[in-house]
Formats: sequence, C-alpha cells, structure tokens
Amino acid sequence: MAIYTTVTKKEILNIVDEFMLGDLVSFTGVKNGSVNTHYLIETKKGRFFAKIDEVKGELEVKQELDLLLHLRKQNYPCHQPQKTKTGRFTIDLQGKCLTVTRYIDGVELPVTSITPTHLTAIGHALANLHLLGRSYKKGIDNRFGFNRIVGIYRDVRRQLPPHLKNIIRVLDDEFGYLENYLDNNLPKGIIHGDLFPDNVKFKGNRLTGVMDFEASCRGKLIYDLATAVNALCYIEDRYQIDRFEALIAGYESLRPLSLPEWDSFPNELRFSALRFTVTRIKDFYLKKMDESLRVHKDYKEFYDRLLILRREKSGGMEDILLAMATGYDYRKYQKSKPAK
Repeated sequence: MAIYTTVTKKEILNIVDEFMLGDLVSFTGVKNGSVNTHYLIETKKGRFFAKIDEVKGELEVKQELDLLLHLRKQNYPCHQPQKTKTGRFTIDLQGKCLTVTRYIDGVELPVTSITPTHLTAIGHALANLHLLGRSYKKGIDNRFGFNRIVGIYRDVRRQLPPHLKNIIRVLDDEFGYLENYLDNNLPKGIIHGDLFPDNVKFKGNRLTGVMDFEASCRGKLIYDLATAVNALCYIEDRYQIDRFEALIAGYESLRPLSLPEWDSFPNELRFSALRFTVTRIKDFYLKKMDESLRVHKDYKEFYDRLLILRREKSGGMEDILLAMATGYDYRKYQKSKPAK
C-alpha cells in the first residue's frame, strides 16, 4: 500500500500527546494494506498503530471501535483502542478520522507459510468471534448483502471495456444463478468480512491477533467462513482439502455448522468469490488515481476461484464438495439418530 496521507513529526508528536502514549522514540509509515494509512509509533510505553481512515466517516469509525471495545472486554485477541486525554477514541487529522490502537505482537504469514495447525487456530478464532458477537446488540449495516453487491456490479458493468466481454458473461450468469439459490434464512451475526492471511498474527503456532475489522458488519456467519476458505485454503491454483479440513475442524470445535449451513456452503463460496471479483474490479482496476499510490490487488485471483467453483475450471473443488457433502450427511445422521 502507499501512504495516502503524509504525517509530519509535529503531527505525530501531537498524536502522542493527545493519546498519552509516552515519550516518542520513532515513527514510520506502514506499507501494507490497501485502503487506509497506518503509522507505527514507538514510545517509551510501547508500540502503537495510528490509523488514518481514508474512506469512512466518523460515525462508521466509531461503530468499528465500539465493536473492538466489546470484543476486548471479552479477551478477544483484536486491537485495543486507545483513549485521548478527553476520553475520546478519535481525533481529526487533515480532515480525516485518526484512531490509535496498541500494537499486536507476532508476524503475518504469507498464505503458503500458514500450516494446517495455523488454520485450525484461525477457524477457532473465527467461531469465537461469531459466538462473542451474539452479545453485541448494536447494528452495523451488512456491507456484503446480495443486493448491495448487485448495485456495485451494475455500476462496474457500465465501465468495463468490451474486451472483457467473457468475464461480463460469467458475472452476469453468476448473479442470475445466486439470485435464485442463495439462502437468506441462515444464522446471522457479527462477521469479520475480510479474514485474509495479512489479518492474522502468530507467534509460532499460537494465534496472537485478529486484525482489520474495517469490513466487519452483520451478515451470514457461513459467508464469513466461506470467505476464510477462499482466502486461506486456495494455494498453487487449487483448493487444498487438508487446509479446508483443518480450518473447519477449528471452527466446529466451538460452533458446529447447522444442516442448512452445510447445504448452502458451496453457494456462499461462490458468492464470496463473486463479491471479491466485483469489488476488486471497482477498487483496484477501474479506480482512477495517482499510479504511484495504486495498490494492485488482482481481481483475476478471485475470478479464477469463481470459475473453479462454477466447475468451469479444474482446481480441487471435487474434494471440497465431497467434504461438504460428508459434513452435511454427518450432521443429518447425528440429528436423526435416536436418543439413547
């Protein structure tokens, strides 16, 4: 990522003072991520992240912070928001919302370095988030509902060049299919929405943090799990069954999937792949901006997944579908088995 908002040392010193972070030792811009500007600030009290929100307004930022505070009270391993001297969690910087959180120790692993052991821990952490979210009663609009993505696609479709007509054909067909076959009567709650490799940290095999609740909202829990499968279980151009099984085992150790969720899993995978294809076209392919600041997140990565999920391209989907069918049949058997 680029540093979209440049911050001077004087502004950093003001941030340190406002949030009572201690004596400044150093600060540096963080060049990973894609939407917001981050600075790592080190003081004599420790290390902190300052985030300058490039997209959200103050209300949306406060909703995200409120969720983080709720989760931290229940010892969930997410960022801890810091207060200012006046008890606020945000300040204005160059007309944008700035927040500060305590730095989470650990490393972000590339997807190829994430092992089945790591995936089990991630699955467990995602299920824990879904369970803890039950006690969070405040509303966060669903950013990934089908109708919202349809609206984004209508705008995107008008701007796509003619040479992408084959992609347009596939996307049109997929929206038509999912409009009829997505199940909206599934368990809903607080979801992360973006559980990618760069949003989790580890020390060895121990998960130390789940980060970036930028996309968190209310939505279908199975959609959140499907997004994690698309992000974490696909390497070397195919879905890897051992990775899928490890992630699901970790998740179901806390929250077993229901029969309808197992039944809907393949379509939620398709919708997740469709959503990231469309939003990446919008945010990274079509967006007009200074090329020196452009972040390249290739929509084709998720378009390729979508083709595999549509059975138009080989890539390990048969094993995944079999595992899903097995999970569904097992739950059905357990539900129908006579009580002892």
